[in-house]
Amino acid sequence: MAHVLGIDIGGTGIKAAPVDVPTGKLLAERVKLPTPRPAMPEAIAGVVRQLVNEFGWTGTAGITFPGVVVGGVVRTAPNLHPAWIGVSASELLGKAAALTVTVLNDADAAGIAEMTFGAGAGQDGTVLLLTLGTGIGSALFYNGVLVPNTEFGHIEIDGKDAEERASERAREEADLSWGKWAGRVDTYLDKMEELLSPDLIIIGGGISKKSDKFLPRLTLQARVVPAGLLNDAGIVGAAMAAAARFDSAV
Repeated sequence: MAHVLGIDIGGTGIKAAPVDVPTGKLLAERVKLPTPRPAMPEAIAGVVRQLVNEFGWTGTAGITFPGVVVGGVVRTAPNLHPAWIGVSASELLGKAAALTVTVLNDADAAGIAEMTFGAGAGQDGTVLLLTLGTGIGSALFYNGVLVPNTEFGHIEIDGKDAEERASERAREEADLSWGKWAGRVDTYLDKMEELLSPDLIIIGGGISKKSDKFLPRLTLQARVVPAGLLNDAGIVGAAMAAAARFDSAV
């Protein structure tokens, strides 16, 4: 399947675009809508429906979710509403979109795209992708194979979830300078390096567009680079996952 609609659900925004899966390129300018508050299942489903209608899409869609997703069922939803827990997102969002959909963790989707078309392409060994946004998402690969639903953003640093100190939202809410925030990110990444000894760390999310503000301040042994696809990685990876599932079922 060459063309798939990718939809990336985030804590503050939901964005979508059709993707040419063989190349990882967006086929149209992405559309972004605010995440409803409270971020209840039916409210999110309504935005997904709106985005599908925006593109007049009738094919297959891949959808990311900011939490643990197993077999299409939501296990955690730290930056949305707890009403999501136990919901079959694939059924709910598929019905809302009137499409066949695949739902997976948002950082896993971004990692899939980065390992194919972005900063991780051709990289062996251990690769850790982290998306720094409303929270911190993570995707872990070894020799190109994904270990799904890692959720390393919830590792405790200084008595708090790491994302409460080192996410982009934490930087904005505390009005931190780039230097102070980079110090927090460095502390978090040092812990991840201690645990995983990654060969490469990829920083994704919207903040990747400003990587020059903080990456030079980090002090790690691993190579740290911005995501090659920047904040489109989730959209592309969602489309890739849906295409792979569809193709394997044919």
